[in-house]
Amino acid sequence: MNKQYDVAALGELLIDFTENGTSGQGNPVYEANPGGAPCNVLSMLNKLGHRTAFLGKVGNDIFGRQLRAAVESAGIDVSGLLTDEDVRTTLAFVETKPDGDRDFSFYRNPGADMMLREDEVRHDIIADAKIFHFGTLSMTNEPVRSATRHAIKVAKENGAILSFDPNIREPLWKDMEDARTQMAYGLSVCDILKISDNEIQWFSGKEDYTEGIHMLQQTYQIPLILLSMGKDGSRAYYKDMLVEVPAFLQKNTIETTGAGDTFGACCLHHILKYGLDNLTKQQLKEMLTFANAAASIITTRKGALRVMPSLEEIQRLL
Repeated sequence: MNKQYDVAALGELLIDFTENGTSGQGNPVYEANPGGAPCNVLSMLNKLGHRTAFLGKVGNDIFGRQLRAAVESAGIDVSGLLTDEDVRTTLAFVETKPDGDRDFSFYRNPGADMMLREDEVRHDIIADAKIFHFGTLSMTNEPVRSATRHAIKVAKENGAILSFDPNIREPLWKDMEDARTQMAYGLSVCDILKISDNEIQWFSGKEDYTEGIHMLQQTYQIPLILLSMGKDGSRAYYKDMLVEVPAFLQKNTIETTGAGDTFGACCLHHILKYGLDNLTKQQLKEMLTFANAAASIITTRKGALRVMPSLEEIQRLL
């Protein structure tokens, strides 16, 4: 398949304000990190030598300009990234709890990323990508919901592999039933699903991950399901195979922002290498081990998009 891009993604692009100590006056200090899951995925893929393109929208403001510069400097094609003159760039404040878990406060009512319209989606970019990657945060509201569905249709028509990471962020949904409906739509169209432990439990209502995943396999016939379980490692469910690989635990973990995106991107890297049709147990194991290693490195850094590990760093850890 001779296409210009290995992976194109559509979705949210925002600033993650992450805590970075306290000021001399005792106030919390926040660092403005470029964020948004789809671009984190593309940034990691770029580090691994792939050609990527992003479709989305930012505001005509300080943060929109910062994001465009950051995405471009990560080597991602930004010709599908538009600027909204009226609506500001989305902001997220991330609080890291003592156990390393995160709490999000979003400023997105609306945010520029929600304003991408169906007629603004660059067909040519999507048609020229081997893999099209999306999540649910571009399905929380119109008009970007219609834009996302339209992009998926174009990707399917052009033979792309569809990669889906629901990445549910509860505060961004008016109600969780709507989140469930949009996630079900994503599940019904994707070829590769990357899902986290708490998402599978929430969606399936099953405590046991494998029971939940089997339910998805039966309902949606998804060829490859990747389950990330944080410090418990990861699993791949493919045909009738289940492969599990433990996590690489880092002594100097500071936060988990971007770990799931790094993991997902490394899995896509292996799909670009081996294809999706005849994966072996050995290939799945190699994929998860590599992805777990990369994800563990990102937990030792603040933010994600700008600090993705290089191939050399991942190989050193392995």
